[in-house]
Amino acid sequence: MEPQLRHTVADGVATVVIDHPAKRNAMTEAMWRQVPPLFAGLAADPAVRVVVLTGEGGTFCAGADISSLRESAQTAQDLAVRAEEALAAFPKPTLAAVRGYCVGGGCQLAGACDLRFADEAASFGITPAKLGIVYSASSTRRLVSLVGPATAKYLLFSGELIGAERALRTGLVDEVLPAGELGKRVSEFAQTLASRSQLTQAAAKEFAAGRTGREAYWRDQARGSGDTAEGVAAFLERRQPRFTWSVQAD
Repeated sequence: MEPQLRHTVADGVATVVIDHPAKRNAMTEAMWRQVPPLFAGLAADPAVRVVVLTGEGGTFCAGADISSLRESAQTAQDLAVRAEEALAAFPKPTLAAVRGYCVGGGCQLAGACDLRFADEAASFGITPAKLGIVYSASSTRRLVSLVGPATAKYLLFSGELIGAERALRTGLVDEVLPAGELGKRVSEFAQTLASRSQLTQAAAKEFAAGRTGREAYWRDQARGSGDTAEGVAAFLERRQPRFTWSVQAD
């Protein structure tokens, strides 16, 4: 089977799988190119409320397929950044479920997700210093926003791998799960996210990313959505809310 990103949708959750097990799910140029249109399609799909990104088998993603760097390291890096930015700009919640290695470009993709849950045996690293590559400014800023400048420098300067517990302490990971429990926890939490107001989530995602000038837009969306009235009614009636607002393409 050709290396690819494959996906399924069930109960409001799209699961995107990085599928290149022969090379620990390393990303080829074709796979990097697949990311922006795939996530554009998921953003436009009203059946999708949450995306879980994971790797096939016991590895999340070991980075870029190094053989592609022989052709043009700059092209490969540019494609990786475009994929990372497309994932970061995705308007619905995203959750990376990390097993095994999450290295280089894999860490770029996980870092572009809103949340990261990891198996206790997972390893994280950002390795351009091992290859003489200048890590992109946007990727560096995103890393610093997650872990702070000191840990970002440790990772970028050394290229060393860190374990899941250290990743948790530094903010690179949000939860660490014991062996065998990651899948269950991710599934349960994804369903929780899918049950919440997309209006709240989409606005919070924009505000957290620093986008400005949209406060009036979100006030108008809240007034016209009916989500607030539904949420209050459901709370008072002690039932699950049925939120109807959905993400619209800009």
